[in-house]
Formats: sequence, C-alpha cells, structure tokens
Amino acid sequence: MIRILLAEDQGMVRDALATLLDLEPDLEVVAQVSAGDQVVPVALGANPDIALLDIEMPGLDGLAAAAALRAALPACRVLILTTFGRPGYLRRAMESGASGFLVKDGPVGQLADAIRRVLRGERVINPALAAAALSAGPNPLSARERDVLAAAADGSTVTDIARQLHLSHGTIRNYLSSAIQKTGARNRVEATRTAHEHGWL
Repeated sequence: MIRILLAEDQGMVRDALATLLDLEPDLEVVAQVSAGDQVVPVALGANPDIALLDIEMPGLDGLAAAAALRAALPACRVLILTTFGRPGYLRRAMESGASGFLVKDGPVGQLADAIRRVLRGERVINPALAAAALSAGPNPLSARERDVLAAAADGSTVTDIARQLHLSHGTIRNYLSSAIQKTGARNRVEATRTAHEHGWL
C-alpha cells in the first residue's frame, strides 16, 4: 500500500482528492494538512511514501515545504500538484527536490498513475508545462532579488523591507532596481506582478 500525505489549503479540494485517491486499491491517504508549515511535523509522524503538495498554502508555500521535507525525510517522494502551471514554478519545484509536477485539471486516474511512477523512481512532469519551461528559460532573478520583491509585494516601504531582511536601505534599493530591470518592468509593482506570472517568486 502506498502511503500518501496530502497538503492542500482548500478543504473541499483536499477532501475530494483524499476520497478519490482512497478508492484506488493500492493507495491510502494517511495524513492531511492545510498549511505548508505542517508538512514536515505531520510527515515525521505519519511516515508517508509520497507527499502531494499544493504550491500556494499559508505558513510555507509548497516549494519551500518540499525542500524542507526532502531534508527531514529523504525517503519521502514529493509530487507538486497545483492550479498554477507556471514555468518558473516547475523549475523551482525540481530544484527543491520534487519528483513530479502536475496541474490539478487532469483526471484522478492520471494522478494515481503519476504517484505510482514517482514511487518507481520516475520523474513525472506535465508535458505542456515542461515545454513551456524550456522555452521560457531560467529565472533571471537572484535569490536576494526574489526575497526583496516578495517582501515588496504587499506594498511595504524600503524601510520596512530593510528591517525585515536585515539589509541597508541602499542595498534594498539596488536589489529592487536590478529586479525591475531584469523583469523589463517600469516599477516594483509591475516587476512583482511579472515575477509572479512567470512563477519566479
């Protein structure tokens, strides 16, 4: 029996997925969480074979949760399951140690098959998304530029961002300026939007 941890913040979606997966004769959902920061503690207790992680969750996003889970429980495979088929997300998912990346609009039989394939050691990636990721190229933003843009997303001032990231005002301005230039944006609001649309944040 393949033991599954399911991380999804939308209750109805999570319940529906769990019900459908439990109908498969060789699959069993042994744990469910609604926030990314719950993934590792629950996984350490439930010892799943595979974790299905949504990307956009409170507490910790699915990509950060995937990296933390791979560090804490290396035997547990990770399959990212998301509504957002953005090329940048796929690249970041692979960098975080995920074995697969699927969008949620596929049939449940495809998901069950993907789980089995990942457990056999295969990588499973949505074909259209893989092609888009290859054509989109790598993320142009450095890790620090991503941090600064993410911190700026809620309208925080340079002073707020500097305090949050423990950097000087001038350093924050330099990172923002660089991120704006690299995304081809006119200002930081536009740069943040562009980065989100491409899955770079």
